[in-house]
Amino acid sequence: MNVEQIANQLVSYCRTGQYEQAHQELYAETAVSIEPDFAPRPRTEGMEGIRAKGQAWAEMVQEVHNSQVSDPICAGNHFSVTMITDATFKEGGRQQIAEVCVYEVQNGKIVKEQFFYPGPPSQE
Repeated sequence: MNVEQIANQLVSYCRTGQYEQAHQELYAETAVSIEPDFAPRPRTEGMEGIRAKGQAWAEMVQEVHNSQVSDPICAGNHFSVTMITDATFKEGGRQQIAEVCVYEVQNGKIVKEQFFYPGPPSQE
């Protein structure tokens, strides 16, 4: 698959909540996931770690009320999408999280994902 095909397939999987299928089919085993520095896991390497990170996130969520994933924008061996999730967390209550997600593809697989979203409100 080329970058555009991978991007469209990832969006399709994300829109239907098929994250494990996306990981199995579209990601390299050596993929890296990067979150902002304030996140509990700012850098995760390898699919085993990425799957564990996804499972930990799912365990924090009480209910997802709505989830939106944009169409992808592709350039070279990268693509990006926006994701908006409205969820109630077991601790922290209901929140809406908007993020920009950037993916790098090499040899027909996603090798890197990086997420950009705002941190917790400043205490100043």
